[in-house]
Amino acid sequence: MELFSLTDKIALVTGACGLLGIQHCKALAEAGARVVAADLDENACQALVNELGTEHLAISLDVTSQASLWTARDRILEKYGRLDVLVNNAAINDMFENPLMAKEQSMFEHYPLEQWNRSWNVNVSGMFLCSQVMGAVMAAQGSGSIINIASTYGIVAPDQSIYRNAAGEQTFYKSPAYPVTKAAVLGFTRYLAAYWGNRNVRVNALSPGGVENNQDTFFIQNYAAKTLLGKMAAAADYKGAVVFLASNASAYMTGANLVVDGGWTAI
Repeated sequence: MELFSLTDKIALVTGACGLLGIQHCKALAEAGARVVAADLDENACQALVNELGTEHLAISLDVTSQASLWTARDRILEKYGRLDVLVNNAAINDMFENPLMAKEQSMFEHYPLEQWNRSWNVNVSGMFLCSQVMGAVMAAQGSGSIINIASTYGIVAPDQSIYRNAAGEQTFYKSPAYPVTKAAVLGFTRYLAAYWGNRNVRVNALSPGGVENNQDTFFIQNYAAKTLLGKMAAAADYKGAVVFLASNASAYMTGANLVVDGGWTAI
């Protein structure tokens, strides 16, 4: 089990207070890392850190702002003196305020340019900036692991039929921004792995499948029917994969995409 140990490692998780971000933080802490939980709301991050333990750090971070990233980097280095793991988890997945308008607004023909640009700014440019600022620390010290959270929708196109209810009515369309930006995550992962391979900085992607989170029953059933395991994931189902990619258990792995999706993309 020493291969999976993260004892004395410093791990930064962006989007730490999201559904999966919380689980990433818990997984890394349980493996022995000191976790920097970073999100827009520092109070929420502090509540998470209070649960994890006093050796961890809560930081307010906007991944789209270089100034915010530089400040966060300086705080991390001041407290710990190094950074060993970066989990680029912060991302936007389209939500529409008015459910009655969701179908029309999520259609490609009507999808708002400003929403496309906002998703690209966080999901791609935010990952780029965070890797640039935090990854440079790893490159300078000659070691590190960057984990970019992608998606099965970065590999295959969305199946719009799973958003149809029992009456066959299309309630929503998976809009273009999320799949396209998550595909970009995979391309960026390969680029950075090649660029920093000679600095012993490993860069891999993790592509999770859909997580059950109080969605409509028809959607859960539709999604589950397309997986080989016949179910959606639980939020904690990705903890092992994150520890694997962060630790020496994956020491000879870089530029790869670890797919954990219950078999969604296997057929």
